[in-house]
Amino acid sequence: MEVSGRKERNKEVMRLERESVIPILKPKLIIKLAYLIEHGTDRAEFLKLCKRVEYTIRAWYLLEFEDLMQLYSLFDPVHGGQRLEQQRLSSDEIDVLEQNFLTYFFNIMEQSNFKIVTDDEIEVAQSGQYLLNLPIKVDESKLDMKLLSNYFRKHPRDKLPEFSDKYIIFRRGIGLDQTTDIFVMEKLDMIISRLWGWLLKVSRLRKLFSKKPKPARSNTDPKKSDEPSADAKEEDLVVERIRIQNMELSMKNLFGKITIQEPTFDRMIVVYRRASSKTQTERGICIKHFKNIPMADMEIVLPEKKNPSLTPMDWVKFLVSVVIGLMTLVGSLEMPKADIWVVLAILSGLIGYCAKIYFTFQQNMVTYQNLITQSMYDKQLDSGKGTLLHLCDDVIQQEVKEVIISYFILMEQGKLTIDDLDQKCEDLIEEEFGEQCNFDVTDAVRKLEKLGIVIKDSIGRIACVPLRRANEIIGTTTEEIVLKARQGPIT
Repeated sequence: MEVSGRKERNKEVMRLERESVIPILKPKLIIKLAYLIEHGTDRAEFLKLCKRVEYTIRAWYLLEFEDLMQLYSLFDPVHGGQRLEQQRLSSDEIDVLEQNFLTYFFNIMEQSNFKIVTDDEIEVAQSGQYLLNLPIKVDESKLDMKLLSNYFRKHPRDKLPEFSDKYIIFRRGIGLDQTTDIFVMEKLDMIISRLWGWLLKVSRLRKLFSKKPKPARSNTDPKKSDEPSADAKEEDLVVERIRIQNMELSMKNLFGKITIQEPTFDRMIVVYRRASSKTQTERGICIKHFKNIPMADMEIVLPEKKNPSLTPMDWVKFLVSVVIGLMTLVGSLEMPKADIWVVLAILSGLIGYCAKIYFTFQQNMVTYQNLITQSMYDKQLDSGKGTLLHLCDDVIQQEVKEVIISYFILMEQGKLTIDDLDQKCEDLIEEEFGEQCNFDVTDAVRKLEKLGIVIKDSIGRIACVPLRRANEIIGTTTEEIVLKARQGPIT
């Protein structure tokens, strides 16, 4: 997924490339496809094939997942230390085991269609504000810098974020979050900020307070920041950001409830290790799993966050404003004919700005605490072993759905090139289920070939074997034997 921000007809929108995740529940998918099959006999054979495909794919991954869970039991932050002591392993042996675990883990993340968040994505996502309006920083002194550094040294990757030596953030899926409220303090902050900007413009002090622009990245063309990229697909998802900062000043907006919205990452997983103390070496690997995280508020998933405070720039603005205000006030009073209204205006503006900084910070602190609490109870799905179990099952579900959809299309359409198969699978998902995804046809065909239920002709076209033959090729699975045994002998 590529994330980019741009302005479109005075609206702030984000163009999001479709991902490879199939956002359909497997039972719903199977029932719907079976319903599309006309003949009852073929329908029964198709349902049998779906079960055998799932049982077989689950068996493929069983040993790999078992190794993953066994390795993580040694690095569980709660009980892993005790297990490592029982194993009596040397430091070098533990280093090898933790790198093996990370290798398994990153493979699972890739198979689950998770992507590592890049610096560019973070910059675009945080270019706006949603509910969190405080600068959140990570206390890097509390994080280990060896674990991930050693892994990426042996397994280099492109576009790693700057913090990849301390922690890694994965994301998958795109959603939309909306919040409706009066937003009294936020609207007041917006009004004062616009007045402050107008005063800076009139007094020509804007340059004093303006932030230095960040150097442009080598892969970013600033001339195209307000236009869709030339290679952007028409079917890309375009989501509008609705923020208070861009709100029109109208009576309805100022005194009534408004709705703001922000794109979300449907799933986010954070991996890190806490720093070792002087007396104890930390070996635990922390894995946190979150859901529905607004892009502009992704700081809430950061590990070991510092308590937020006013930034140095806020203090500079505050102190300079006080000095300028007092100097202007004294100068007005020393004039032979001091205008009391001018004095009151200056004094009111100075007090209002100081109050704005204080009350805005206090309001943001309350919001921050609420968001952190919500992330712990509502948005954090699981951690550690629970997250790994979820990922293992998720890999199986995605693999099964890819195989079922691609086989169904080949069964209905006959021989197809890989590009035609890709397009028809995506069309089926959109037409029958109203969802969009970038179907991973290469991986699907690879699994179909591994199952032995498709063939390729001399020019590369793909065709599936008949349903009955496909079931014979896969054969009776262990699960079917167990289920038959449970039913007992037929009398």
